[in-house]
Amino acid sequence: MLANTLFSIQNDTDFEQAALGAFTHQYINNSIYQRFCNLLGITKTSVKHIRDIPYLPIQFFKQEQVVCTSPSIDKIFTSSGTTGAVTSKHYVSDIKMYEKSFRKGFQYFYGDITEYVVLALLPSYLERKGSSLVYMAEKLIKDSHQAESGFYLYEIEKLIKVIQKGIDENKKILLLGVSFALLDLVEQYPILPLSDQVIVMETGGMKGRRKELIRKELHQILTHKLGVSQIHSEYGMTELLSQAYAKRNGIFYCPPWMKVSIRSPEDPLTLLGYRKTGGVNIIDLANINSCAFIATQDIGTTYIDGGFEILGRFDHSDIRGCNLMAL
Repeated sequence: MLANTLFSIQNDTDFEQAALGAFTHQYINNSIYQRFCNLLGITKTSVKHIRDIPYLPIQFFKQEQVVCTSPSIDKIFTSSGTTGAVTSKHYVSDIKMYEKSFRKGFQYFYGDITEYVVLALLPSYLERKGSSLVYMAEKLIKDSHQAESGFYLYEIEKLIKVIQKGIDENKKILLLGVSFALLDLVEQYPILPLSDQVIVMETGGMKGRRKELIRKELHQILTHKLGVSQIHSEYGMTELLSQAYAKRNGIFYCPPWMKVSIRSPEDPLTLLGYRKTGGVNIIDLANINSCAFIATQDIGTTYIDGGFEILGRFDHSDIRGCNLMAL
């Protein structure tokens, strides 16, 4: 029932009702989450409002199988990490839920995928198994029904020709790239006279290939070199089944079934107001079969219009493939 209604959420009231239903479902069916709640003294009946719902620290995905009772697992997504590091695993019991979420999320912000030539520049993600980002990109490429859509691993010259051809034919182009790969691109081709006909979307992550940059600095470099007015950003991670998008200035917005709040760095159970800096908490209702309430290791702030900004990561957290430009 919850899975069938979450994509029809219209307002805050709908969201809160769905979130409370998700909490009850996961408290009953997710043993890891139930034990965590019980240790906090929180039970199924003690949660009356959305503000009462506890957020599971994201580190649990490195140590436990965080999933509701399920007869089978469709897919296991894994985070990237340095050699020897413990990586997160997201056990997905219904891969169709992820597909529906990222398709509807993209449509919500950008419209019909068939209007775009989708070009994915995702080295390192393609070179390992279990990337949820690659899975999403692969499906969006297929959904576009454009012959030129595809992954361009190290075929930079071919990629440039495809982009120029698309511009000449007045096609919408989505260039989805990990940060270090986009920087490699503009270094190899110092001046690429693109236009806002091309949506350049960075997914974060230097993967140890380059020095970490704050987002503003990265975007300044890319806009200057690529000749576009804005760099778009995607915010997603292994442990989520939804994405937030930033079309300008690094301010992200969520689809209706996803919300971000900020917790106090001193007291993780205390939520802060707008324009306060702290840890990023996420409700992702598409994660109905796993855990919809996650306390990430990102640092950010929220705004009254529903937007949020990622400012860095906590110092003690691991560097991961989907991290977003640490300060």
